[in-house]
Parts: sequence; C-alpha cells; structure tokens
Amino acid sequence: MIPKRYRPAAVASLTAAVASGSLLAPPAHADAVDSGPRKADRETVAAFARIADDVLSRRTQALVEDHAGRGDAGTGASTTRMSGRLKKDENAALRLLSARKARLAKLGEAYTKADTRVVVERATITGHTATVQVTSSSTLTYKKVRGDEPATTAFSTRQELKLTGTKDGGWKLTTITSRDDGPAAVDEPSAAGVSTVKDDGNQYPDGTPASTEYPTTPMPSGKTGGAYDYSAMARYAERYWSNYNPAYRKFNGAGGDCTNFVSQALKAGGWKPVPGSAYDYRNWWYERASQSTSWVGVNEWAWFTLSNRRAPNLSSVYKLDVGDVLQVDFDKNGSKDHTMLVTYRNRRGMPYLTYHSTDTVRRSLASILASSPNARYFAYRT
Repeated sequence: MIPKRYRPAAVASLTAAVASGSLLAPPAHADAVDSGPRKADRETVAAFARIADDVLSRRTQALVEDHAGRGDAGTGASTTRMSGRLKKDENAALRLLSARKARLAKLGEAYTKADTRVVVERATITGHTATVQVTSSSTLTYKKVRGDEPATTAFSTRQELKLTGTKDGGWKLTTITSRDDGPAAVDEPSAAGVSTVKDDGNQYPDGTPASTEYPTTPMPSGKTGGAYDYSAMARYAERYWSNYNPAYRKFNGAGGDCTNFVSQALKAGGWKPVPGSAYDYRNWWYERASQSTSWVGVNEWAWFTLSNRRAPNLSSVYKLDVGDVLQVDFDKNGSKDHTMLVTYRNRRGMPYLTYHSTDTVRRSLASILASSPNARYFAYRT
C-alpha cells in the first residue's frame, strides 16, 4: 500500500515533433489571403496524404531487418523537402528506431515487411498555413525466428500535420504531432508522458512490480484452467481492437480507452460485476448510463483487482499468459498509465498484447520493453 500521489491517468498523450514536407501541390496558397480557414481541395488533400505517407512509412520501414547489405530501409533520402531543424529531428528519430530494432533483435524479434497506409481525415488552410489530421494504419510482419510467432502485428495512430506554403506552390511540413492518448507505437520515436495531480492523502493497494529480466530458458506461465474463459477474452480483444464495440462508450477523449477495453474483454471471459458506488474502487461494473471508476481508470482497476483478490500480481512479465493483464507506470511516479491484455503466447513464453489507446493487436512484450525500457511494469494473473 502506498499513498495515492496521483489521480489515475488512463494513458497520457505522446508528442513527437518531426519534420518534413515538400511534395508539390497545386499553387492553391499562392494568392491566399488570411480570411479564415477553408477546406483543402481534393488535389491538395492528395498531396498532403503523400507527404504524411512518405514520412510515416519511413519510420515503420526503419524497423524492418536489413537485406543484402542495403542498410536501414527507413533511412534513405526522403522525397519530402524538410526544414533545417526538423529535418535533423526526423533523422534523429530514424536513428532511434534503428537502435530499437537492434534491441528487439537481442530479444529474438525481427520484422521482414512493413506496410503503412495514411488517410486524411481533415485538412484546412488558413492563409499560407495548413492543418491536416491523418490516421495511419500500419502492419509489421514478424520474422519466423522460432516458428510460432504470430503472422503480423498491426496498429493505428493519429497525427496532426502543420504545413506552410512555399513560393513555388509546394508545401513544407513543419511538425507532426501525435493525437493519441496511449503509449508510443513501436514506430513512434517519442517516449510516453504522463499527467499527474496532487496526493489526496489516502492509502491504496499498489501491487508489486514484475521483473522484466529476459529468461535464459522459457519460463512456464503456471496458468491452469479456472472459472474464466481466457480464449473468449482474447477473441473479444482481437475482434474489437480496431473496430470498437458499439455496445460500449468510448473514452479516447477522456484520458484513454485502454482500461475500458480490457474490462470489456474480462467481462466477455466471465468476470462478474461487483455492484455499489461508482466511486468506490472495490466495485466494478458497467451500465447503460454510467460505470464504476474501476471499469475505466488504470489505477482504480488495479486497486479493485488487488483488494478483491480478483487478479494477483506475477513476479515476472514473462509469466503472463492469454487473458492476463499488464499495466505500465511509464515514468515510475507511482501512478499507472496504461492497461493491456495478453491475447497470444508462443512456446518460448513471449506474450503478445492487444489494447486500445493506441489501438494495437498482438504487439510483443519484447517490443513494448524495447520502446519503454525504463518503465515500471505490473503483471496480473486473471
């Protein structure tokens, strides 16, 4: 039990400033006046999409293993014109992703192919400045290092682009900012951040952090059959990781949807509600008009499950099995930030996790540890 220093934050938002931008569009801004925002025309939107696709695809491609000595696939010359400072930032980001690829290789993971698709959701132009919101959907193909890795991992991220017009009728990308409130995707160069508030002076069951030391031999999970349907939990999560279940409210704009999503999957596998006050963390329920804070709050979920002995802590993250839960405190400040569900485990004992915020399916534990090596992890046996 430790003092509650912070109110629960479903995951905090990530911000990455990188640069690029040059793919030429029609000179739509050449004679623009500062008369207020207007929608970009179809041809200009297509140019914005190509700019975003160029930069974001290079990030994802930087994680793919090298072939025939060609060097890092993601670090070649971009087709996009970049401003000086932000070009340096983007090159640094690609070097960081290359180092992440090396850390993954040490954990026995590699990718053979990357595919990124970008969709422009909204594009407005004010004078010589454009603001563009995009969603990128990426798929990485796992290399069959041991033979029973999943075929792929997939994730969806949202970004906001800022561009300025150039004298020759083109566009220069000045920033790309993440609009997600979840942990960094595997191709996201930034680290996760957190939101905190003052200690309320009360005591809460905090749990015991799990070891992240990679075992020299496969670690048995120790999980046995019980009252819950763990396969149903995994099936639910992998069905709704990207296409949200309309029977439930979404909390993406209210701190994150990660714990709400995991609660749904646990319920699908047989977890029973505990009625009572919505603000008492010892209760856990969801109804048409409201829900308990433990259903949606990262810390409250942990307090609920530990106080009710619903899911005890595991000593190692490598003991996690299908249907188990992993939580992360990214900056070790005493407040947990993110919740994930294990939906696959290979014979070597590597768990693969599925979650909302940022929407992801079958991301390996190795990838999560490589992206956030200094975080504190809490593993729960459901």
